[in-house]
Amino acid sequence: MRKGFTRRPKFEEPAANHAKNYITPGGLQRLKDERLFLLNKDRPAVVEVVAWAAGNGDRSENADYQYGKRRLRQIDGRIRFLTKRIEAAEVVDPQAPRTGLRATRAFFGATVRYANAAGEERVVSIVGTDEVNLDLNHISWASPLGRTFMRAAEGDEVVLHAPGGTETLTVLEVRYEHIAVEPFREPQGLELSPKLDR
Repeated sequence: MRKGFTRRPKFEEPAANHAKNYITPGGLQRLKDERLFLLNKDRPAVVEVVAWAAGNGDRSENADYQYGKRRLRQIDGRIRFLTKRIEAAEVVDPQAPRTGLRATRAFFGATVRYANAAGEERVVSIVGTDEVNLDLNHISWASPLGRTFMRAAEGDEVVLHAPGGTETLTVLEVRYEHIAVEPFREPQGLELSPKLDR
């Protein structure tokens, strides 16, 4: 019997597959916009190219056809991924009113100003895994830094355990405000339609 048939099933899968997809309203809109672009523009254009290339003869040596089919599989995979992320989305609005500890401690959607041991200050916003943008200082709630700040309040000292070592950080401020997520933009320069008048 082949080894593939003798393995025991894996009961433990990565937590990300079963966890809710915490996301801001702007992050969810970005995912929806990308999926809409893929479904309504990108995929139909590639299907048109594949159909045109299929009519050009031997498919085994037809680069347009082979590339188009590969691109179509990539698009379909991305659409499936986005659909699953959207269905699992748990929208958390950082601007929603908060009371008690949720107003003063860092949770998903918080913007945290902190200082390291050298006194250098930095500000980060804690967002979903689909919204990470280091250029805008948006970090994932599941990242080492994001997890370090969870439940921390102004004045708390927290210890960051990162692959490069440990570091003590001081939380200077926790606030909840609008987090601007960069919107989805259609890729420029994609000319996928074949020249049918050749």
